[in-house]
Amino acid sequence: MKRTTIAAVAIALSSMTFIGAAADLKAGIFELNRGQFKTALAEFTPLLEEGYAPAQYQVALMHKNGWGMRKNKQKAFELFSKAAEQNYPDAQFELALMYTEGDPVEKNSKTAFELTQKAADKGLASAQFNLGVMYAQGTGTYRDYAKAAKSYEKAARQNYALAQFNLALLHFEGKGVDKSTKQSYIWNTIASFNGYEPAEKSRILDERKLSVKDIQDGREQAERLYQNLLAQAELRAKSANN
Repeated sequence: MKRTTIAAVAIALSSMTFIGAAADLKAGIFELNRGQFKTALAEFTPLLEEGYAPAQYQVALMHKNGWGMRKNKQKAFELFSKAAEQNYPDAQFELALMYTEGDPVEKNSKTAFELTQKAADKGLASAQFNLGVMYAQGTGTYRDYAKAAKSYEKAARQNYALAQFNLALLHFEGKGVDKSTKQSYIWNTIASFNGYEPAEKSRILDERKLSVKDIQDGREQAERLYQNLLAQAELRAKSANN
């Protein structure tokens, strides 16, 4: 009985510690968004000392971008690496970009691909999009348009405009998916709703190849899907803030 009680107390303390860390992180991000970099860093520093991955990621961004301090990409790389080792997807993605660009580390497309894949598997839309690009171009992996299309679609269904545009292109060309100007039109329309100009131009080109009926039906499908994507995004935002 005593062991059970001790275990329960330990779990409760752990939960309280996590809640406290999350609150401090939220306060730090609030100050960061206000441009109060010193105050933000003061909130993040105790969390850094505890090895809290989300704080490591935020301070890495500060070093990378020179927010309230001199730019230091090497320090950013070190902190991104620590957070990535704890499977923090945003850090894995940033680290992947550094390996892709070869700054401040030696360029390594294979490592970049592996990190991007890990972040994408955790649902990070930007990573899902980049993974699609890597499959489409054969960067760090073999070229596979079918996998590129699947990865683009995952990001597209999180309302990521670039992924919607690239997915439309694959449908238009019939690469990795069935060739379908109508599907291209639908995704280009959604991307244009999100303000992506190249998609609006492609949407107009799609229209020239479609019947009036297909245009009307495609537009209706795009509007329904877009509203659904917005609703899902709102739910994700509420969940993240709770």
